[in-house]
Amino acid sequence: MTFTLEDRITGSLVGAAVGDALGGPVEGWSPEQIAERHGGRVHGVVGPWYEDWRTARPIAPYHKGDGHVTDDTLMTHALVRVYATVRDHLDAYAVADHLVPDLMSVPRWIPELEAEALPLQRVFLAEKWIVTRLHYAHADPREAGTGNIVNCGAAMYMAPVGLVNAGNPQGAYAEALDIAGAHQSSYGREAAGVFAAAVAAACLPGATAASVVDTALDLAKDGTRAAIAAVREAALGHRDFESALGPLREAVAPYDSVGPDYRAPSLGARRPSRLHSIEELPVALGMLLVADGGYETAVLGAVNYGRDCDSTATMAGAIAGALGGAAAVPAGWAKRVAEASRLDLHAPAAALAGVAREVFARDRDRRRTHETAFTTLTSPR
Repeated sequence: MTFTLEDRITGSLVGAAVGDALGGPVEGWSPEQIAERHGGRVHGVVGPWYEDWRTARPIAPYHKGDGHVTDDTLMTHALVRVYATVRDHLDAYAVADHLVPDLMSVPRWIPELEAEALPLQRVFLAEKWIVTRLHYAHADPREAGTGNIVNCGAAMYMAPVGLVNAGNPQGAYAEALDIAGAHQSSYGREAAGVFAAAVAAACLPGATAASVVDTALDLAKDGTRAAIAAVREAALGHRDFESALGPLREAVAPYDSVGPDYRAPSLGARRPSRLHSIEELPVALGMLLVADGGYETAVLGAVNYGRDCDSTATMAGAIAGALGGAAAVPAGWAKRVAEASRLDLHAPAAALAGVAREVFARDRDRRRTHETAFTTLTSPR
């Protein structure tokens, strides 16, 4: 089946938000703990881990569960708004000029807080760093990410970059690396580029889970590439996420700096390194292979994997949604998440599709101008 640009963008952004909401309530736990808490695997929207979520530690004060999206989706939608304002390719300066003011000055409905608040009041410390470094410290946007926690924070909201560059993984990779320079360094920044490239590759006509992972491997560097290669090898032996949970963790563990206890990271956790990788992207790609690109299996595999599973499921959902289009995302899940989170999940997709068409037209005109100039430069005199 051939999907339109709009269909793939809708599938990706709605798919990312639904994956985020499904993973939120079980974030930080192991597959065994998740199964014990829920009497088996999670197969859809579930409630919070603790009923007294307002005071329970280490979750408080966030209402994770019941279809609420987390900061992954809040940041993704914020980046869409930046694209809708700039209406062209973005760079690190766009983060300083547009994303930072959006986070710190415009109140929005925050599902996990069940209140209207500034997004800055919900996002994690690694995202607060952007505001600290760019608004208060006036750092060069291209270098502001240096010194921040190295985690999946920059990668988790890069799907829009891949969608604006739909069908152009190399362009998505380069643009995401530039944007992410304002947020992270090292393998956190690298993962942002590779994730954006994977989303762009998923938009190619005839794309498959295998072709997406091949593209990721072609572009990835250092520990990120090694981790994806190891997880791919492990994933190829499985066709259901249940049997893949342990092997995928074993494959990525040598590259994951956090260590076996997610809530008690090792001393070397989240520090810059050419040998390490974030865990979320390789596992998301592994689940994509296990599911052969199918949305439900890929996302549920990411959710039941545990650990940072809201971000893993966000990434798996974004890629699988781009592969399968809007119809790949279960309508019941999307409806429940949209209603519970008080968000229009389709509006950001419609806005971004318009931007993507404009950016392509701009790129075409720029390319033609370059061709004319180059032809003049190389013509015989």
